[in-house]
Amino acid sequence: MKKLTYAVAAVLALGTGAQAQDLSIATGGTGGVYYPYGGGLAELITNYVDGASATAEVTGASVENMALISRFDSDLALALADTVFAAYNGTDPFEGRQMSELRALASIYPNAVQIVTIAGSGIAGIDDLRGKRVSVGAPGSGTEVSAQALLAANGITYDDFEPQRLNFNETADALRDGDIDAGFWSVGPPTSSIMNLAATRDIALVPLTEEQIANAIEVEPTFAAYTLREGIYEGIGEATLTISTPNVLVVHEEMDEGLAYEITRVLFEHVDELIAIHPAANDTTVEFALGSTPIPMHPGAIRYYEESGAEVPDNLRP
Repeated sequence: MKKLTYAVAAVLALGTGAQAQDLSIATGGTGGVYYPYGGGLAELITNYVDGASATAEVTGASVENMALISRFDSDLALALADTVFAAYNGTDPFEGRQMSELRALASIYPNAVQIVTIAGSGIAGIDDLRGKRVSVGAPGSGTEVSAQALLAANGITYDDFEPQRLNFNETADALRDGDIDAGFWSVGPPTSSIMNLAATRDIALVPLTEEQIANAIEVEPTFAAYTLREGIYEGIGEATLTISTPNVLVVHEEMDEGLAYEITRVLFEHVDELIAIHPAANDTTVEFALGSTPIPMHPGAIRYYEESGAEVPDNLRP
């Protein structure tokens, strides 16, 4: 059915006056960044792409979103780079269903691993997590996947501490109440659950060393170093080095080139409107997109980058 969507989109891109087509943007749950970011992108498309409108859809996030794009059940999707890379190459959890038809428009912002503790806890690095009560994220979440990979790459396993599998709000509540000693978040910073915690308790961010980051990247090549800025949360007086996983805006290779170009154009030319919706969009830049996208880009997106004067790496060309 979605093949008709792209056929209509091609007509729209030519400006023939066909009836406006509503594009579907697969996001995630309402409590994360994907949904408000996707909603902001939908507004940009509706307001600035002639003949098109868009709607953000609540989904199960990254893994489900790749299947939605592959089946033409969604037109655009947000997903973590490691999931996008695995789907494109047909590796775990996509064995036997390689999705080489996926294309990127951009990497839009990073999910930064944020390790939070209460000030004065004595936890100054990840080695100090040994013997402590630590939330590693909800079961099967991107947070838990990132936490496990980071810790294992640095010689720490669940046997070394008492793991708790809590979602973001539960982790913040448990830290506030003293039920755990530290918690992992992997999400676009700043995030509301940590902001709310910092308003009621003095918090500290646990930094990574350059060696720990290098160890993690060796295990998971889609990781990238990231610095949480000074003042990102109340009481955080210095920048904190950590790792991140980019979030990618994905479409099907059969999307019309003109439509892909227009969506990429409005994404960057009106990014200030996205920043007003969620501060994660501060990282939505051409430089970030070209430096952290894990799969080939759609020809329409490539045309936009080249016209804007950017150099597109060979590995991002289909």
